[in-house]
Amino acid sequence: MPELPEVAAAALELTKAALGKTIAAVRPVHFAMKKKFPPADARRVKGRRIEGIERQGKHQLLRLDSGDTLVIHFRMNGDWEIGTAGEEIDRFARGVIELTDGTRISLIDSRALSSIILDREGSSSLPKLGMDANDPGLNAAHLKNVLARKKIGIKPALMDQAVLAGLGNIYAAEALWRAGIDPTRPASSVSPAKLAKIADSIRYVLSPEAAIPGRYTDGDTEGRFAVYGREGEKCRKCGTKVSRIVQAGRSTYFCRKCQRG
Repeated sequence: MPELPEVAAAALELTKAALGKTIAAVRPVHFAMKKKFPPADARRVKGRRIEGIERQGKHQLLRLDSGDTLVIHFRMNGDWEIGTAGEEIDRFARGVIELTDGTRISLIDSRALSSIILDREGSSSLPKLGMDANDPGLNAAHLKNVLARKKIGIKPALMDQAVLAGLGNIYAAEALWRAGIDPTRPASSVSPAKLAKIADSIRYVLSPEAAIPGRYTDGDTEGRFAVYGREGEKCRKCGTKVSRIVQAGRSTYFCRKCQRG
């Protein structure tokens, strides 16, 4: 699933292509998207100017001059493809945003889980979101507060978007490896000192120096990540084989020797 670095990179790409421009049409292509974006919504956004583009967690928001907002979520593997109206539409395009200058922005998703939703002025479809995972204010005190009643493992707890918005499976695993924390340790039992390490590690793995912009499927997982997707490979710290377990239905990669905290 695209996480904070990937969605931030996508939002930047979208900003370059669409900010300040006028919508000619928003067209859902896949039947699942048509259910969430009915013809009345398509008529409502036609001719509206895109005045702002922002990211909240894993959501991208297009602020329109009408006060309405287009909310886009990539889900498991959505992405943007920027082109022109005269080009052939990608076979995995699930929805397209066409602008009056001829730009076409296609939402590409081979699994058809991505969504484009219109929030009318004064309404919001966004779920409850916690502090953004790369917020400068993220520290041990904040984590202690939001995790105080979480009895589940620290990794799935950190992936809860109401705890930290934007952090997902990949970077939660990478941060806990860097901090040396056992991903199965009950979240509420982690000490302030270890929470400080986790906060610092989250900040690092999401930083430009560590997180390569783009899609997490780009390039070689072996070379890009410390533990994610590297089951059976050597830990970069101690050489022990990286293990994989399942937590909350998601794969967790970690080093049993290094992550004992």
